[in-house]
Amino acid sequence: MGHTGVDREVEAVWRIESARLVATLTGMVGEVGLAEEFAQDALVSALEKWPEEGVPRKPGAWLTTVARRRVVDRWRRDERFRSHMVELGREFTEHDGQSDFDAVLEEDYGDDLLRLMFVCCHPVLPTPARIALTLRLLGGLTTDEIARAFLVPEATVAQRVVRAKRTLARRRVRFEVPSGPDRDARLSDVLEVLYLVFNEGYTATSGERWLRPELCEEAMRLGRVLAELLPREPEVHGLLALMELQASRFRARGGPGGEAVPLAEQDRSRWDRLLIGRGVRALGRSVPPDPAEPRGVYSLQAGIAALHAVAVRPEDTDWNGIAVLYEELVRRTGSPVVELNRAVAVSMALGPEEALGIVDALRASGALDGYHLLPTVRGDLLERLGRAEEARAEFARAVGLTRNARERDLLLERARR
Repeated sequence: MGHTGVDREVEAVWRIESARLVATLTGMVGEVGLAEEFAQDALVSALEKWPEEGVPRKPGAWLTTVARRRVVDRWRRDERFRSHMVELGREFTEHDGQSDFDAVLEEDYGDDLLRLMFVCCHPVLPTPARIALTLRLLGGLTTDEIARAFLVPEATVAQRVVRAKRTLARRRVRFEVPSGPDRDARLSDVLEVLYLVFNEGYTATSGERWLRPELCEEAMRLGRVLAELLPREPEVHGLLALMELQASRFRARGGPGGEAVPLAEQDRSRWDRLLIGRGVRALGRSVPPDPAEPRGVYSLQAGIAALHAVAVRPEDTDWNGIAVLYEELVRRTGSPVVELNRAVAVSMALGPEEALGIVDALRASGALDGYHLLPTVRGDLLERLGRAEEARAEFARAVGLTRNARERDLLLERARR
């Protein structure tokens, strides 16, 4: 295998192992920034040695062993680092440098990985920084890849990551899974970050692309990891179910030229039945065991996605059931966006006239000013009511509000029609 082939294999191994490696090292040194520094040292060593020596049989264990040696070497020679470790209560045992790869692999990394998720999504960080740090440390993405996914300069992403690590160090954020009342709120922060990443991939907020599947795949991968680490948390399974069910429609959501295809016009034979099955199973695990306990907001959204997924034809969709679930979501969240979605379901269940009243109330409230889907939905309802000129004006207004080129094309076509 040539150097290029080895480099590609190193990159693949890094994507798989980097989160586990950084999590383990953070457990050792107590600081995310330092942990990533040692992990990067191990990566550089792999890039130097594997082309000559070949890729080891257990590359993840090799990287972990090299990184741990770097930590011990630093501890031996650097007085400031030793003081830092003493302050954290960490101890290192001198050894002869030999590694037992099997022992390294058999260690339980789950707790450290869960702690790293909570650290990356800590509320002391602004949301863009949480997203960047999560994709960098848990996803193994480069700053360039994150920048391209979100259409921002690479320097912006790099700055967010650096500032996030400095903030975590300065605020002495503990490398731990929170307990007590704080735990639910912090878990909600983790789920929110994963959902934001997924949504950006599912419908890009700006740019030429309608979909960015790579972001959805990363969010689902991390969601599956989290579900394995927290198997008894219904909302974790609720989010995973929602992502799996939404992602099942990927192949049908884009046309041959990358154009957006609305739900009612999608070829449902192209929906991924495997993902639908996985989503439905996760949905079952998202229902609290106590019937008196209300379902979480992700579980309710997943229930809506499931009703779409099991409908073989658009006319088979249980719109009454969807409207009921949206009504519960509105009660739980108070979100005007959810209320807009409820209006769509009501229009399909009871007719556009009933739904137009809901949408006009939202418009009058001003809660969704600047949100392109408000005039989009209103235009659709007016079109169905035969009020073509008013509908055209609404679609034109939506065109001016959206930043996604594919969505803009779809709205322009609606206006022309």
